[in-house]
Amino acid sequence: MRLLPRRLLERRGPRSFRERVRQSEIGIILLGVLAGLVSGLLAAGLGHAARLLHTAFFGPEGRHGLSALREAAPLALLLVPAGGGLLLGLLGLALARWRPRAPIDPIEANALHGGRMSMNDAAVVAGQTLLSNGFGASVGLEAAYTQMGGGLASHLGREFRLRRGDLRLMVGCGAAGAIAAAFSAPLTGAFYAFELVIGSYAIAHLAPVLGAAVAGALVAELLGGGTPVLNAAGLSPLDWNNGLLSLAIGLLCGLAGIALMRGVTYAEAGMRRLMPWAPLRPAVGGLLVGALALITPAVLSAGHGALHLTLVVEGDALPLLGLLLLKATASAISIGAGFRGGLFFASLLLGALLGKLAAVPMAMAGIVTDPLLAALVGMSAFGAAVIGAPLAMSFMALETTRDFNITGVVLMAVIVSAVTVRRLFGYSFATWRFHLRGEAIRSAHDIGWLRDLSVGRLMRRDVRTVRDDTRLSAFRRDFPLGATTHVVALDAAGRYAGLILVAEAHGSELAPEEPVARLLHFRDQVLLPAWNAKEAMAVFDAADAEALAVVDQRDTSRVVGLLTVAFLLRRYSEELDKRRQDETGMPAV
Repeated sequence: MRLLPRRLLERRGPRSFRERVRQSEIGIILLGVLAGLVSGLLAAGLGHAARLLHTAFFGPEGRHGLSALREAAPLALLLVPAGGGLLLGLLGLALARWRPRAPIDPIEANALHGGRMSMNDAAVVAGQTLLSNGFGASVGLEAAYTQMGGGLASHLGREFRLRRGDLRLMVGCGAAGAIAAAFSAPLTGAFYAFELVIGSYAIAHLAPVLGAAVAGALVAELLGGGTPVLNAAGLSPLDWNNGLLSLAIGLLCGLAGIALMRGVTYAEAGMRRLMPWAPLRPAVGGLLVGALALITPAVLSAGHGALHLTLVVEGDALPLLGLLLLKATASAISIGAGFRGGLFFASLLLGALLGKLAAVPMAMAGIVTDPLLAALVGMSAFGAAVIGAPLAMSFMALETTRDFNITGVVLMAVIVSAVTVRRLFGYSFATWRFHLRGEAIRSAHDIGWLRDLSVGRLMRRDVRTVRDDTRLSAFRRDFPLGATTHVVALDAAGRYAGLILVAEAHGSELAPEEPVARLLHFRDQVLLPAWNAKEAMAVFDAADAEALAVVDQRDTSRVVGLLTVAFLLRRYSEELDKRRQDETGMPAV
């Protein structure tokens, strides 16, 4: 699939069109805007497709959000999510044969793969998410939005053969355009990209990402595909009571966010015990979600309708608490059962409910607070706890209300929530999922280059070796001073025995008939080819060595190379400088 004609990309001349674009700041900005436009178009299309499915399965009311259903057929509420789960399980069974590896999402792509994403992965995730959300599972479409937007932006960047840093930036532009289009909130989309997908802020990145976010929001608005949280809000004047409430909501949302993320893990483990055969887990999970929907349809899908009602309709504490618990349970079951989607919008709904609940004790104590303000503060704080993008969630509240007077209380809650999660848990939902898979990813900060900088790539393969029973006189004859600095000694079975320093061998007072085995160093200190530069450096520091042998694996100890600490430090420093230049957007000096 090509977004631009080959003739345009390969045009001959002093500099090709592709070369002019990739070397120009204006060219990168224009590519970012193009990525935002395409992402906005895709987000609008996915949103329309989901509403069509809702209408087809749950009736005309489904077009306005499943969580706001009033007169849905009980049989549809119970069985449609289970049917969707069954289809999803069968699709997963087919994909296990056709494409067995897990799709790479934008955060993982930017952290480990230099921004390289697959269009096939994007199509798979979009299809699975649309199926999950369209049949009523308690998940949002945001995973599909960012996967499609990031995948297409990555594909566009590779068409122009962009550098690693620019390709990562393009993935961020695609995600920014998609999120901005989904919520009609360009600042939210832009800072979602900065905080979650790019992993850093840089002045040089500001124009492409903001341009992409604005473009995505505009195209979605033109197509009617965006889903604003709330068009307007009439808030009461703020006083010091709001500040106290904001701090309390921030702490509660941080703790509740941790509980939700842990709950998803427990739900996943429980679903594995309940249904050992993976393809049927979504169907069982869908049946459980359908049973909860019989209590209240507000647990279905992402929760757009329920959030709108929460923000504009007054409610008693008990129904709010019940919906909070039911929605959290439905979301945990949906993710744990294998439905594809995210907790972005669910976290907004849960935060709004928790914010309104936190205002109840203050009202009972005679302290007047605005329930709508409490809901908006909770929405941002819970989103920051689960999604891990505090500024994006702050801008969500500002763009929702168009009221900058709430900036202070929202930021207070977001800071408390984010710090609580970071200190007590250490992960957002996305990075927590990576942790459970064994990936050491805390953000989209680029660590893929470090994995690429492995011992196997850095080592010298032309290793000089000698038997450890060789006489010192023969060693001195075969390895004169200046010929090399280190020689690897092997035992009778050809396994690694240690390192010999040539200078030490020539200066030794041992008798010429003595074996070189008496001069061996670092008998137990070796490197493995799969280790990265930081792991190798830790071994060098512990051994206080200038060079170490590389063996294929510890049990066989077959020598495959030699690595010096000087070369390792030089290459690590060079790559680190490149990454800093990419992050700051500044050219090399």
